[in-house]
Amino acid sequence: MFSLDGRRVWVAGHRGMVGSAICRRLESESCDLLTVPRSTLDLTRQADVETWVDAQKPDAIFIAAATVGGILANDTRPAEFIYDNLAIQNSIIEAARKAGVKKLLFLGSSCIYPKFAAQPMREDALLTGELEPTNQWYAIAKIAGIRLCQAYRRQYGCDFISAMPTNLYGPGDNFDLASSHVIPALMSKAHSAKVGKMEFMDVWGTGKARREFMYVDDIADAAIHLMKHYSGEDFVNIGTGADVTIAEIARQICDVVGFNGGLRFDNSKPDGTPQKLLDVGRLTKAGWAAQTELGAGLEATYAWYLNSGKAEAA
Repeated sequence: MFSLDGRRVWVAGHRGMVGSAICRRLESESCDLLTVPRSTLDLTRQADVETWVDAQKPDAIFIAAATVGGILANDTRPAEFIYDNLAIQNSIIEAARKAGVKKLLFLGSSCIYPKFAAQPMREDALLTGELEPTNQWYAIAKIAGIRLCQAYRRQYGCDFISAMPTNLYGPGDNFDLASSHVIPALMSKAHSAKVGKMEFMDVWGTGKARREFMYVDDIADAAIHLMKHYSGEDFVNIGTGADVTIAEIARQICDVVGFNGGLRFDNSKPDGTPQKLLDVGRLTKAGWAAQTELGAGLEATYAWYLNSGKAEAA
């Protein structure tokens, strides 16, 4: 429906884990890739973004730029998580409209769904219940991004679409324990426990919460597939269709890292949402399915972690 051949394609947030994966995937497309560093363009500045977009004239935009983090980061920096994300997406989407950008894909997050949504979570579960308090600031911003794309389709006829990825991991992830998500945090802890020859590795929560995880190269492929083949007001879940408990993923990460000690669960820390599993029926109907098995993805991520120098700094 929308060919990327010969198009000028801007990946906003190209240095992040998701943005860099989309850039890697676009190398196999016959398009002209556009990127701009944060030092040159502050995406929260509406006027600056409009000026840049007007000058560069992209045909298509992937919005992968965001302020992101795990439970601790969300809970301690709520103002940043809601303001930055609202400002970034508002600036880009409005600039795209004014410049006549032909296609735009906004990437959100599965945290948009109610804390106790029926599992697996269908797209129509949006706004049917209370959000998980620990990440509500980020979720509200992402919900606003979905609605903004829908509103621009209705009022201006813009071909702006949205997709909601599940929990992501892979090369380029953030391994800082103060702001990281589940897999990089557990991987960093397991590596430190192995190097320190520790008897136990501490894990936040009870270990009973269930999460779905997708390798970042898969989300990049899914995003490009939707850019090419999907055009609709309804947003699309992007996931694997399978989940594991935190205890199970922690043990699997320890096996990949080579830490043979035990797991010690800290029940004083929050579990977050009890379960987050996406219904991927709409994505399957659009002709796409994830390819990377969890074990293979974890091994590739740990290899990148070791080679990146982040392990030595941990």
